[in-house]
Amino acid sequence: MQIPFKPIDFLSRDVRLDRRPDGTLILQSNHRLKPYERHVPAFLAKWAAEAPDRLWLAQRRGPSRDWTKVSYGEAKKQVDAVTQALLDRGFGPDKPVMILSSNSIEFALLTMAAMQARAPVAPVSPAYSVMSRDHAKLRYVFDLIRPGLVFVQNGEIYAGALEALDLSGVLLVHVDKAPPRMQSLPWSELLATRPTEAVARSIAAIEPGTVGKYLFTSGSTGMPKAVINTQEMMCANIAMGQMARMRKPDDPVPVALDWLPWNHTMGGNATFQGNLAEGGTTWIDDGKPLPGLFEETLRNLREVSPTSFANVPAGYAMLATALEKDESLAKKFFKNLNVLAYGGATLPNDLYERMEALAVKHTGYRLPFITGWGATETAPTATTVHWVSERVGLIGLPFPGVQLKLVPTGEEGRYEIRLKSVIVTPGYYKQSDLTAAAFDEEGFYKIGDAARFVDPADPNQGLIFDGRVVEDFKLASGTFVLVGTLRTNALAAASPVLQDAIVCAPDRDYVGLLGFPNIAACRHIAGDSEVRLSIAELLRHPAVTETLKSGLARMNCEGGGSSMRVKRAILMEEPPSVDGHEITDKGYINQRATLERRKALVERLYRGGADVIEIN
Repeated sequence: MQIPFKPIDFLSRDVRLDRRPDGTLILQSNHRLKPYERHVPAFLAKWAAEAPDRLWLAQRRGPSRDWTKVSYGEAKKQVDAVTQALLDRGFGPDKPVMILSSNSIEFALLTMAAMQARAPVAPVSPAYSVMSRDHAKLRYVFDLIRPGLVFVQNGEIYAGALEALDLSGVLLVHVDKAPPRMQSLPWSELLATRPTEAVARSIAAIEPGTVGKYLFTSGSTGMPKAVINTQEMMCANIAMGQMARMRKPDDPVPVALDWLPWNHTMGGNATFQGNLAEGGTTWIDDGKPLPGLFEETLRNLREVSPTSFANVPAGYAMLATALEKDESLAKKFFKNLNVLAYGGATLPNDLYERMEALAVKHTGYRLPFITGWGATETAPTATTVHWVSERVGLIGLPFPGVQLKLVPTGEEGRYEIRLKSVIVTPGYYKQSDLTAAAFDEEGFYKIGDAARFVDPADPNQGLIFDGRVVEDFKLASGTFVLVGTLRTNALAAASPVLQDAIVCAPDRDYVGLLGFPNIAACRHIAGDSEVRLSIAELLRHPAVTETLKSGLARMNCEGGGSSMRVKRAILMEEPPSVDGHEITDKGYINQRATLERRKALVERLYRGGADVIEIN
């Protein structure tokens, strides 16, 4: 008998599909969206009243890296104090709060306080500050928002970024160390403020349309756009997620080990605020799904047993290997686990099977893998897989309250997805031209992605992501290349050599690939554990190139026509550049900007040379 999945109360699949004469489809759930909270700070108030001693946030601190912990009751008192401090300084809807640092307890408290003061929170990718050399993106978003406060966890780490900004008239706040040569207010002074009735009055004045956040997204434009996230958008999306996977009153308190950056919509809205809404405990994970950084995540998992766990495929690859080697770690990890989630890319089948085998071994059940689809402009999730599925690559079905417009792309069975919902942004801050261009004549948001039905005869089977319409191009033969689909296939086929890749190139005779290598994996393949080879030597090592060639050759044999076959590849020494707009604030590769910036490499790829790898 097939091993069953762990029982989860999912929302039933019940959708309506309307067909228009021009081939356009309208897909929506027959379930009605339940009532939702008025604003995000209401969740903190609820749990501070109902479970004041329950742990809300924990983070490792200091030389000993012990856990610093804050309960819901303690957090509410601190948030009210900081709210009063902001109100005393005139903060409100026209005076945003900008956060430059990575996830932290203070980041969370300031976010809630700013919302209570009705001051929009503008969390900025730390990459703009610590990875950039010219700080052009940071200056751009700073000038666009014109914040009244800039927050840094450690002033010394962010000193260079702060010096690039005109901070005249701006309140600078730090936690750990003051920035050198700058006037900065210690976080402790905000906490020392005594709350008054003004805090309650400000909270009562929060409206559904009150701006909660400005979240930045680059997309294909290079410079970031400030996406307006209202309180209603965020609260409605939280309610949608609660409907999709329902919790019972006697279920254990949700526990999350969270590394997803809170400046990103998935981390800041879905994960952080979603767990807050459930009264859950969030253990802040300073690890990352990268070689050399994932060890911190594993260290934390030896102490924390999550009830749900989310990561990108690269993180699951490292996690599966660790769990297979360490029995005690695996027991701790699976002890309270109910669901697994992935995003950012399609989870390869082999990783799915490895994780399920581990789940069966340690729980007796298979665990549902869930995922969804959306954008910063949709707060973030518009569709989700709210059922047990044995296949990966799905984006699911629309949440209650979301209407999908599926526009034929010209390729049989492939549709451009557009959507209309309460969770869709009213627009981009101070960029009315971009706002107008983002919506069609019926008011549907044009997200730029494509999808197919798993079974065109049964829409309840869900949708499969089928790439970015705006990234697709034609070969010289006139054949369309579905960039997103091919890129995902190539990364899976060439694993673990490739960390990411750019699909090349419009108007050429065949498809080529510019690959961003996974250096740690390449050293392992080459047997270079002592790091004796230079990057250039490593990327030309026979074992590395052969792994890439054989993987892509297998993909070519399994694929379709010329548009799904890669004939040549180059492994690039230079990583993606923040300043060159090659990597977005979400951490994704910008296909269009990278092709433009690396024109010379594209030419070499098609001209041929010593570093060009020929694929059979």
